[in-house]
Amino acid sequence: MPDILVLYYSRGGSVARLARHVARGIGEVDGMSARLRTVPPVAATTQVAAPPVPEDGAPYVQAADLDECAGVVLGSPTRFGNMAAPLKHFIDNLGAQWASGTLVGKPAAVFTSTATMHGGQESTLLSMMLPLLHHGCVIVGIPFTEAALNTTRGGGTPYGASHVSGLQDDPQPSDDEASLARALGRRVALIAAKLA
Repeated sequence: MPDILVLYYSRGGSVARLARHVARGIGEVDGMSARLRTVPPVAATTQVAAPPVPEDGAPYVQAADLDECAGVVLGSPTRFGNMAAPLKHFIDNLGAQWASGTLVGKPAAVFTSTATMHGGQESTLLSMMLPLLHHGCVIVGIPFTEAALNTTRGGGTPYGASHVSGLQDDPQPSDDEASLARALGRRVALIAAKLA
């Protein structure tokens, strides 16, 4: 069964919850399944090496996950209109995969979460697409035929799924945000199946 890699970094839990909704959408497509993975945190100075397996949540991503996937969906919290450093650090170290064409022709999509409505969701989503384009991925968004894209009062954009956690940092997506995350997962899985 082909896997779609759902690779994310989450600190407060919002992005991890969106990742699970994306994974549910992938699982709604016959013959497709989601492979949830995360990246370890990074710091300006190394104090202790990260454990090889996180204490909770998804396992850390391995090179084989990229080789074996039929598509990839990246998720990150927004940091000043851009992806968080741990995900960027991982992507910056994919030179061998870029040179060998590991992701060429595979569908890819992105998702994010912010504390505020105008916290930079769209710029984060767009900037996350740039390395995927360099890797030769086929970028997948959310069309306005998804009804929730027209009614959401929180996150959700044509560039990818998103969540507004608010000043109380509520990690639970709204019904519309969850629906759009599942729709994004479904679209990536459907396109991956068609490309196969």
